[in-house]
Amino acid sequence: MRLQTTFVPLALAALLLAPLGTAFAAAPDEKDRVLRQLDEAAKNFHSTSADFEFDSITTDPIYDKDVQTGSVYYQRDGSAPKMIAHIEKNNGRPAPKVYGFFDGVFKLYEPIPNQVTILTKFSQYQSWFMLGFGASGKELEDKWEIKYLGPETLMDGKQAVKTEKLELVPKDPGIRKNLPKVTIWVDAVRGINLKQSFDQGPGLHRDCFYFNVKYNQSIPKDAFTLKTDKKTQVIKQ
Repeated sequence: MRLQTTFVPLALAALLLAPLGTAFAAAPDEKDRVLRQLDEAAKNFHSTSADFEFDSITTDPIYDKDVQTGSVYYQRDGSAPKMIAHIEKNNGRPAPKVYGFFDGVFKLYEPIPNQVTILTKFSQYQSWFMLGFGASGKELEDKWEIKYLGPETLMDGKQAVKTEKLELVPKDPGIRKNLPKVTIWVDAVRGINLKQSFDQGPGLHRDCFYFNVKYNQSIPKDAFTLKTDKKTQVIKQ
């Protein structure tokens, strides 16, 4: 997925250390344990902010890697959940762009050409943008076939964090055509991801890394405000 003017909405988020350990054979009740732990974590989840690196990788017909970096915010405050990603750089060069799901719609703001694109008929995809951030086990079970792949330890800076690796396959066959599966590395105690890997079909996948994670801390008041002006063009689809 590349968040450009040809944004493909289904593909949606320092490198983390490689997983510690080898093959894992999950006991039948391990998946249920993790999902019920996420149920409890969801009750206490209010917000998360983090820095990110999104790597979009194409292997067919030729190898290509597109790297976006920036910061992301997630919030669940009793109302509809919200997320927003502030992209700062693309392949190391300044390329400001903001996208998110809030106010009941999906919004993409591009300072150049000073344009906001609003997708009003996008509510069915809201859960995809909140994937693994405050989502309960029941919410995941509602939309995904879930396979537990075992525990793995990832690094957030100098801090080692135990995560649970889950493979998710969309139950909706229409969505599954574009997104065959997603793998997440979730800190089930806090209900937050440190890594996501989106399989977008043959020759294309997207890896999302989250670090400098802040859990249930205050989010800047303007985090969900698009810095538009009177000349900003608004396009609704």
